[in-house]
Amino acid sequence: MAENIKKLNPSALWSYFYDLTQVPRPSGFLGPVQDYMLNFGKSLGLTTIKDEAGNIIIKKPAAPGMEGKPSVVLQAHLDMVPQKNTHVEHDFEKDPIKPYIEEGWVRATETTLGADDGIGVSAIMAVLASKDLKLGPVEALLTADEETGMYGAFGLKAGAFDSKILLNLDSEHEGDLFVGCAGGVNLNAEFEYEKNVPVPEGDIAVKLTLKGLKGGHSGIDISLGRANANKLLFRFLKMAVAEDEVRLASFSGGNLRNTIPREAFAIVTIPEDGLSDLVESVKDYEDQINEEFHGVENQLYFTLDQVDLPLGLIPEEVQDDVINAIEAAHNGVLRMIPEIPEIVETSSNMAICESKEGLVTCQFLIRSSAESMKRTLVSMLGSCFALAGAKVTESGDYPGWKPNMNSPIMDKMVDIYQRKWGVKPTVNVIHAGLECGIIQDAVGTLDMISFGPTILFPHSPDEKVEISSVEKFWDFLISTLSAL
Repeated sequence: MAENIKKLNPSALWSYFYDLTQVPRPSGFLGPVQDYMLNFGKSLGLTTIKDEAGNIIIKKPAAPGMEGKPSVVLQAHLDMVPQKNTHVEHDFEKDPIKPYIEEGWVRATETTLGADDGIGVSAIMAVLASKDLKLGPVEALLTADEETGMYGAFGLKAGAFDSKILLNLDSEHEGDLFVGCAGGVNLNAEFEYEKNVPVPEGDIAVKLTLKGLKGGHSGIDISLGRANANKLLFRFLKMAVAEDEVRLASFSGGNLRNTIPREAFAIVTIPEDGLSDLVESVKDYEDQINEEFHGVENQLYFTLDQVDLPLGLIPEEVQDDVINAIEAAHNGVLRMIPEIPEIVETSSNMAICESKEGLVTCQFLIRSSAESMKRTLVSMLGSCFALAGAKVTESGDYPGWKPNMNSPIMDKMVDIYQRKWGVKPTVNVIHAGLECGIIQDAVGTLDMISFGPTILFPHSPDEKVEISSVEKFWDFLISTLSAL
């Protein structure tokens, strides 16, 4: 039963995590979880506020006799990525997550679990609620809407807390200490047109559906070489327009900028006598992409279903410009960090491609731990779409977190980990967006580090957290706080 999750160790952390799964908290809809956290903090008699940006700040004074210890910020984000399998009915603004235990892992039934960053939030709650831990002052910073734009971190005001040490609990590989992260920016390309054009006489309409892809986190999982549904769909459309007289009416793929798109759809028309050839092309393409991604993906499904004729088609010149731009645009890893060749430095995720009446949009999330390379990739993609006639804009630019290899808290935590488990943790830079750099810009210089348990496939319905790593993460957290 799902309630058995509360019996896992450490029980306080897992109990709070289970309770969090029952509170809706998709990005952009945080009212219920903000109220939940406000009530939690106030029920403990702790100073608890919600700031103008929607962040929840809870302050716990030092335990008796521990007043001389340094104050520490424990930071995690409240929101989760709402992703589900297509056939599942689930409203993330109303329905609870359904977690379960499977072979040493906790995962969710056909949806994202929210361990990213629910485990971090739950650990902070357990620290705040404990009456047994003899710790110095703790300031909890629970940020809003990290997944969609780090809006809570950007809205943080100077003087929000007094600590000079910050532990970010939003990393996803136990045994790694992260001291830096990539920055990012959204690139948006728009093609405008006045109106649809009529469907040619004698054409029929079909819906192309591409699904079954794994998707995943567009930073952490980008190096795995997984398929991008938008790229695969438009690769086929490029061939089908040239060879089968296909015309494009509408399309959609992906729904979140920081998630590798798992599904894509298109409505196209074709002369009726060309249907059998298109059916064969679809089957051949399905076989081809399954062969290409064998060992990376599971089973990819590319299907065709006849549907009612659309009211009109995207003008042919716009159709061709869109297809060519998406086909040409870079997606995936561009470069590894030269000094750390196993870590991605710069990448792009073709996150969302969709058409509406009179407008086609394509959205990318570009990440890089090198600002110059981030700007280079923005220029590359922007040039590609500008040449195709699109209006190109940027939004949501956020800085990376520059590593401090002389960090006292890093040295302290490396020593603690080695003494407890006999091996050194890996000190690393993560190709994902953490809030550390933004927080530091807002409040001033902090000694920061990020760590967490092992979470696989965040931002996808395959998300799962390793039970044993959560216990180890908690032990490490408490040992660190006690040793300061």
